[in-house]
Amino acid sequence: MVIQYKCPNCGADMAYDSTSGMLHCDSCGENIDIKTIKNQDSNDYNRSETKSTHSSKQDDFTETDVNSQTFSEDETVEYQCQNCGAVLITDKNTTATTCSFCGAGVVLADRLSGSKAPAKVIPFTINKEQAQEAFKKWCRKGRLTPKGFMTADRIKSITGLYVPFWLYDLNGQGEANADCTKVRTYTQGEYIYTETSHFNVYRKVNLNYLKVPADASEKMNDKLMDKLEPYNYEELKTFNMPYLAGYLAEKYNYNDRELFDRVRERVTDYVDLYIRDTINGYTTTSYNQKDILIKERNADYVLLPVWMVCYDYKQSEHTFAMNGQTGKIVGKPPLSKGKIAAWFAGVSCASFIVIKIIAILSGGPVL
Repeated sequence: MVIQYKCPNCGADMAYDSTSGMLHCDSCGENIDIKTIKNQDSNDYNRSETKSTHSSKQDDFTETDVNSQTFSEDETVEYQCQNCGAVLITDKNTTATTCSFCGAGVVLADRLSGSKAPAKVIPFTINKEQAQEAFKKWCRKGRLTPKGFMTADRIKSITGLYVPFWLYDLNGQGEANADCTKVRTYTQGEYIYTETSHFNVYRKVNLNYLKVPADASEKMNDKLMDKLEPYNYEELKTFNMPYLAGYLAEKYNYNDRELFDRVRERVTDYVDLYIRDTINGYTTTSYNQKDILIKERNADYVLLPVWMVCYDYKQSEHTFAMNGQTGKIVGKPPLSKGKIAAWFAGVSCASFIVIKIIAILSGGPVL
């Protein structure tokens, strides 16, 4: 089933407003507190009705159950937009979208129920206008990017997307045994002595890591999503469908077990680095044995906000991602060969001047 949130005053479509944190109607300005809207499993809706009445005025709005065909997990679903009547088709992973004909936001409730329902969500705190302005500002800071790119006047699209993630709580246990040395050199009389002391070092650590993220969408670039960190997980909220209104969203393609190897490798590196940091002050360190065990304690399915920016420069599309909570932008912009050459020339010139100054001060020959 597909849900569209209608304004109780004028009947227009409502969407989540990142500034107020409420459902907002652009037509009449009505706001509805999402906290007053209860999540409902798709089975709780009566498909023969299109309007539900709530006791409080703030909760008195229409959740329109749009006609849709029954689907299986491996099929697309066809639905009819209640706003304009257009018939649209979504792929099997879409959970929230907008009508391509009228722009109305819709939420596919069937795909957000039971085991497919997220536990938490971080709502967007940056709206589309703010995202566009932040991207333009970021482009202007590119010291090695072409001037045409820095104007940021070729933005093809900016899309707000809730990306599915798993947040893992993990326990990491590490045990290591190493041979270490400390080397001391000193002079006594006419002789220079080198003294080497040998140590057997043992370390055992027990570490807990909370909310380690891994994106669960096969469409998203993992490295790009990793670079968007960190999110402020204190802002995680209990999932409620109205948060998705006006944005795109997908359900996960991979469950927590399928992504565990990727997260385990990442946390293994964390534990290894921690062990290495505890063995310091030695001249050399040679590990005889090192064992690291990572255990999953909990994994929550969550949705995190991302703005995807498509930029058209010289007939080539460049994709960038922006953290919808913090505004952090990641992606590879085009580089200017002329600016790179000028940068290297400047560095070389500066290095030459420094060398000449050092030569003069030291009384050596001036090149």
